[in-house]
Order: sequence, then C-alpha cells, then structure tokens
Amino acid sequence: MYEQRQQQQMMNRVDRRRNKGERTKVTEEERLEIVDLSGMSLETLTNPSLNLANISKLYLFNNDLQMIPESLTARMLNLVVLDVHSNQLKSLPNSIGCLSKLKVLNVSGNHIESLPRTIENCRSLEELNANFNKLSRLPDTIGFELINLKKLSVNSNKLVFLPMSTSHLTSLKTLDARLNNLRSLPEDLENLINLEVLNVSQNFQYLETLPYSIGLLISLVELDVSYNKITTLPDSMGCLRKLQKLCVEGNPLISPPMEVVERGLDVVKEYLSEKMNAGHKSPTKKKSWVGKLVKYGTFNGRIGSKKDREGFHYHSFEEGLASPAYTRKSPKYTGNRTVEGLASPRLLGMFSPRRLFSSKNLS
Repeated sequence: MYEQRQQQQMMNRVDRRRNKGERTKVTEEERLEIVDLSGMSLETLTNPSLNLANISKLYLFNNDLQMIPESLTARMLNLVVLDVHSNQLKSLPNSIGCLSKLKVLNVSGNHIESLPRTIENCRSLEELNANFNKLSRLPDTIGFELINLKKLSVNSNKLVFLPMSTSHLTSLKTLDARLNNLRSLPEDLENLINLEVLNVSQNFQYLETLPYSIGLLISLVELDVSYNKITTLPDSMGCLRKLQKLCVEGNPLISPPMEVVERGLDVVKEYLSEKMNAGHKSPTKKKSWVGKLVKYGTFNGRIGSKKDREGFHYHSFEEGLASPAYTRKSPKYTGNRTVEGLASPRLLGMFSPRRLFSSKNLS
C-alpha cells in the first residue's frame, strides 16, 4: 500500500511537469521528462512505470537511498541532471558511465568513499558536486576525459592529494577542495587556463607548500589558502594580474611577512613581484643544465686535474661553454684559452643520456 502511494505520488509529479510543458512551445529537450522524487523518504528505487530514456532531469535528494540500481542509470541515456544529494549512498553504480549527456551530477551529503572510474565517460559533465562525503581519492585519470568540467567541488572529504590529471581540466573555472587532508597540489596548475576560483583552505596541519605554477593561473580571481601550514607564498603569485581576493589568514607566514599581508592584496603582489625580479637578477639564483647534472650526481662539475682547476677562473655558464670560459692565472700563461675542446662533439657525448644511462654504467 505504501509503495503504491509512493508510485502514485511519483506519477502525479511527472504529470504536473508534463502538463506544464504542454502549455508552452515544446522543444525537443522539453519533451523529455523531469522527475522529482525528492523528500519522499525513499529507501529503495522500485522500477518506475516510466520510459527511463525520456528522463532528462532526475531529482532524488533528501531521501534514505542506500544504492542506485545499475540497471536504472544504464537506461537513462538522455539524462542531463542527476541530483541525489543528502541520502545514504555508499557508492555510485559503474553504469553511471553510460550517461554520456550528463551535465550536472550532485552526490553531496552521502557516505561515498570513492567515485567509479567509469565517471570519466561522462564527457559532457560540466558540474560535479561531491562535497561532504568520505572520499579518500579521486580517479587517477579523471582530468584526461572530463574536458568540459567547469566546476569541481570536493570539499569536506578525506582527500590526501588531487590526481595529477586534475591539471588537464582546461575548462575548469571553480575548484573547491577545502576541508580535506591535502598534503600537496599538482605541479602543472598553469594548464588550468580558465580557473577563476581556487579554494584549498582548511587543510590545517597537512598543506605546507604551494607549487610555483599557482602564480601562472592567468584567469585566477579568487584564491583561498587560509588555515593551512604555509610559510611561504611563491614569488610567482606576483604575476596574478586578475587576482582580486586573497585569503591567507591562519598560516604561519614568513614570506611575505604579516605586516605586508595586512596592507592588502596590491602590496602583497608588489612584494612578491619585487622578490621575484630580485631573484632573477641575482647571479646566485641562475640555474643551468650543468647545475642539474651536479645536483643529481651525474656530473661532479670538475674539469681536469686539481692543479689545472686552480689555474682557471670560471665565468658564469650563461656566457656559454664555447666562449672564452676561463683564463690562466699562471704568469707563464699570457692569453685567453677557449674551451672549444670541451664543446666538441667528442666530449659532449660524455654527457648524453644514452651514455649516462647505458647498461655498462648501470651494471
């Protein structure tokens, strides 16, 4: 009896939507059904007497659903909006990948621990709201396929990191990942060319640094990194020309110092910009490919014997290895000596990747 009453209520709601549509000029999209079953204390979804392929919007929020049948989503091929927030869901069906026309998915306020990898097949998806769940990770490849995603909200979860593929969401405008356990952000954020709002606040004792690429987000308008353990803002943030709102309170900031922060966003940007410019002008900040070889132990930076090295003065590598790169200090030596020999193909071959990582050297 109770199920019959629920079924009748469902049909009444669909009929009201249908009749309302008949009074206006009906387009192809409006011919599809809008089904609203929200707030009906539903614990399960019985097989409705509806043509599931005709449903464009399905509202199931504020119920007690613990699962969504695989067969249900597999047949809703024209679904554009699916809202199941505030239920008791622990997972989403793998068949959600069949929803190729889905644009809005709201699964917030549930108990979901992971999203199915098949969600990457929802390539029309523009908005994904998974706030207030138990997510510990997102699918590794989520950013490679959801090329139309504009808003990603995953706040109030247990995320330790965002997958590297997140940086491939080039249509993304809003990324909300506050109130998680984030320890770092992807390095290649500069690819998010349309990102306007980034919120990674309240990761408390976990998030200590921000990547340099955060200063290359050319469309960024709002940035909230408050209540983390960040001590230094990247100098590159001085380049954020469109930035209008910056929240950094609750961090043990050293650079810029709090007296600079308190003077406002423009002063912070000027401080970081000047610091960045000073760093580029300082010769101690210059890096070269030889420096990288030295850093990773591939090249020890020594040329010739100790006696030979004592007799030469090294210029910066910016002048080029093939230039007059050192001069003899000994009285017996009266002219400049080029390093043409060092730049010859024979010796440059010593530093080639093929030689450095050959089987002979690895054995």
